[in-house]
Amino acid sequence: MTENDTLILEASGVTKNYGAVRALRDASLSVKRGEVHALMGANGAGKSTLVKILTGAIRPTAGRILIRGAPSDIHSPAEARRAGLVSVYQEPALIPDLDVAANLRLTDTPIEPFRNWVKELGVPDLDLYETARNLPLAVLRVLDLARALAIEPDLLLLDEMTAALPANLAERVLDVVRKQTESGRSVIFISHRLLEISALCDRATVLRDGHTVGVVDMAPGAEEKIVELMLGAKTVKAERVRAAELGKDATPSPTEAPRLRARNLRVGTKLHDVSFDLRPGEVLGLAALEGQGQDELFGVLSGSIRPSAGGIEVDGNDIRFHHPADAIAVGVVLVPGNRTEGLCMQRSVRENIALPFSARIGNWGPLKRRMEKERVDEAIRRLQIDTRAQAEVQRLSGGNQQKVTIARWIATGARTVLCFDPTRGIDVGTKREIYRLLRELAAHGASVLLYTSELEEVQFVCDRAVVIFGGRVVDTIPAAEADEPTLMRAAYGLPRGAPMPAAQVQAATSPGAST
Repeated sequence: MTENDTLILEASGVTKNYGAVRALRDASLSVKRGEVHALMGANGAGKSTLVKILTGAIRPTAGRILIRGAPSDIHSPAEARRAGLVSVYQEPALIPDLDVAANLRLTDTPIEPFRNWVKELGVPDLDLYETARNLPLAVLRVLDLARALAIEPDLLLLDEMTAALPANLAERVLDVVRKQTESGRSVIFISHRLLEISALCDRATVLRDGHTVGVVDMAPGAEEKIVELMLGAKTVKAERVRAAELGKDATPSPTEAPRLRARNLRVGTKLHDVSFDLRPGEVLGLAALEGQGQDELFGVLSGSIRPSAGGIEVDGNDIRFHHPADAIAVGVVLVPGNRTEGLCMQRSVRENIALPFSARIGNWGPLKRRMEKERVDEAIRRLQIDTRAQAEVQRLSGGNQQKVTIARWIATGARTVLCFDPTRGIDVGTKREIYRLLRELAAHGASVLLYTSELEEVQFVCDRAVVIFGGRVVDTIPAAEADEPTLMRAAYGLPRGAPMPAAQVQAATSPGAST
């Protein structure tokens, strides 16, 4: 059998231009039958663009694609499905205002296989008639994957599948991927988590600036080679963000008056008697497994959910939020986990960043255009946002889109920033920029509440960590003690120092382990 006989997919010379912006230039990728093949690259390298071309979501400017050795010209995701290629894209693909069953009918997804996969992926009690908008992001991602698996694809393409998932669901996904290859199917796996790549993948193709720069066999030392290829001349050793590198200051004095105080917050059966203080100049971490109340907590603090009991103080004043605008008015702003919820995707970078300025019109007076422009320019400069495709934010990479959501509040001088997994699906370089920016905001007196799926980063970025389990605060841990095993034990409801049950140890130490 020749090498071509073992290839399920071969792409060469793939190019995609958006006007003057070249998203891909002469990219290549080959995937063998029965392998997990990583597709790596920094944000903006062209990974998602290549996946969308392979599955017919967008058309290439040039290039050649072979499926099972035969030339292929796929015009739509439906054609790709018929050819055996199915993708789970980086953002949820369910229509928010339809229930799950209606979404399944749109893609002719067989119901029983879908139900079986949902259960295997760790969501046993799904209501098919629940509106997609009401489901957490992690559950939406699982539903996208179950829908793809129900079609039994020969080649499954997963774009940052585990980035929004807690440890228990992420491990289930990795198990399912392994089972796919055991049955002779292939998987293209995109992730910025190098430990996942090392444990799961057979080979890795690396893109840089839209071009394929290397193919790496996964072996000891492969992670360093991948990072070198990703960053090119700006080679950075693959390591954790260091506190010293971020300019992290000492923990604020406990006697300093809180900027924001949550008092005995309750939301139905999801959140129970949650209390904590967030002080000026502090980055407070929040750790929790999926469904432990973190979504509801951020919803209450940002004004989108009304608490059934308890209260919020901002700068010592009792505040009752009826709408997110009420929170924004007192300087409490949200950077959501789903970037598309915080952006006008068809508007420009500058329009998105300047949006809060327009919302502040109180007496229909003239907009202060000069001041607005200066602040927007400064935010773009500080975050090093790529504005080449500024006609539409949707053309930016995921990392640059996330920078825009943060830049908006930097430009307005927000004093309390609620960040819900802001580095989800972002490359190591951009991740460091965002963490460094959060520390910079704290150094200038802002307060930051950070929920992150990157547990190992908590003690390097945050001053303290609050852990929620079962909708309750079960521990508050100083940064010096907030290492990954300690946070994971607390996230499972175990006291500090207590051994974890064997099944939980396996999940916590797996490559996908995160909150």
